[in-house]
This record gives sequence, C-alpha cells and structure tokens, in this order.
Amino acid sequence: MGLKNVLSAAVLAVAMLSAPAALAMETAEMVKLLATIDDRQRNGGDYKALVYLEQKEKDKTDTVREAFVYRRDADDKLMILFSRPKAEAGKGYLRLDKNLWSYDPNVGKWERRTERERIAGTDSRRADFDESRLAEEYDPSFEGEGKLGKYTTFMLTLKAKPGMDVAFPVIKLWVDKDTTNVLKREEYALSGRKMRTALYPRWKKLFSESKGADVWYPEEIRFYDEVEKANSTTVLIKSIDLRALEANLFTKAWLESKSR
Repeated sequence: MGLKNVLSAAVLAVAMLSAPAALAMETAEMVKLLATIDDRQRNGGDYKALVYLEQKEKDKTDTVREAFVYRRDADDKLMILFSRPKAEAGKGYLRLDKNLWSYDPNVGKWERRTERERIAGTDSRRADFDESRLAEEYDPSFEGEGKLGKYTTFMLTLKAKPGMDVAFPVIKLWVDKDTTNVLKREEYALSGRKMRTALYPRWKKLFSESKGADVWYPEEIRFYDEVEKANSTTVLIKSIDLRALEANLFTKAWLESKSR
C-alpha cells in the first residue's frame, strides 16, 4: 500500500472513530437548546394571562373570543376559561394528571379530550397555552442553519418520544440563533402530511419573583390550517400576572362555579 493510501486510510479511521462523539455532542447541544426554550417560558410559580383568539374560517364571519389562561407549572396544571362572547362564557378546559377535560355549562357536562382537540374550535391546541415541554416530549435532529426573513435560525426536526401523547408527532422548528426564541413551527401527522404552521412574530419578557428570572412569552401567535387552507387563528396574549393563584383553582368545582 502506498503512502498516499496509508494516509487516506488513517484519516478515514480517525473520522469513523470520532463520528459517534461528534454526533453525541450535537445531540446534547440540541437537547440543551430545547431545554433552554422550555425553561425561558416556564415560571417557578403560577401564571395568569388574558388571551384573545381571532378566528377566520372560509365562508364564515370572523369571530373573536376572550379567555383567561391559568397555569401552575410546578404541578403541570392548566385551565382555560372563556369569558366572551356571551355564548361562550363559562366554557373551559382543565388539564389534570395529564388528562384534558372540557366543560360546557349549557349542559353541565365534562368530557375528556385528546391533545389534538381544537380549543373552542379554533386552530389552537392545549399545548399552545401550556408550559413548553419540547425537551421532555421530543427527540431532535439537526437540519442546519438557515435564514427566516432577517433572522439566522437553527432548523430542527422533532419527533415525539415513544408513549408521548402530543397533538403533532413531528415538528419542524426554526429557532432564532441570537435569542433562542421560536420563530416558526411546521407540524405534521405521522403520514408526513403538513397539518399546521405557526408563526411567532413578537416575544416579550416579564420578571418572575417566584422564579427569580425572566419569563418569556409570545405576545402574538399566528396559526395557519394547512388542511383547510382558508382557516387561520391569531392569538394575542395580554395582561400576564405571575402572582400566586387560589389554592383550589385547578378543580372542576372552581370552573363550574364561574358559570353559575
């Protein structure tokens, strides 16, 4: 074997030995990035927000809903209580022990829902209002760097971990390289069909006393239905309050009491 071939074989051997380490490092970096995204949006205590949902549907009049979103991140609890329009007031959703329940005061009945449930018939899902759990629920793969408008982004593909109950099993994510804010999500069914696109044009932060650090939240989210192309929902998150909530708030009885 000539010297050139010997050197080529040596280089190839070194590359093969170092490849698993490099791959492991890249995976660790991606998991750390997802954990950072999760942590930036998570509060150490409670969370309350006033939310507006503007829904556009083909051949229908645009509708605007107002709701209050309550979270207790330490216990993975979530409640969404609608206050407007009048026909929707008192309706709500409650997440308890990883189960999602919906309540309709008109019939006084609770029903269990899946993660794919459209919140109040809009293009939003439960996870859009809850704390972020990307690192817990998904395994990432790196797709490279790219441009999204004026932003340089990390592009990741996320696949749901085995046994995880999520609305979308595959997500393509564009993350701002400078701020680590999510700018865009494309969400897919297992078949590969694109189901929804979400854009995050504005992020804000608020200092949390319980966390001892800032909590970031998307001030605006735009959801585009990729199946019914004419349908879209814009979510505006307003009036964030990070003070402690009532101890018994995350119960069916509490939500029912608000519709009496």
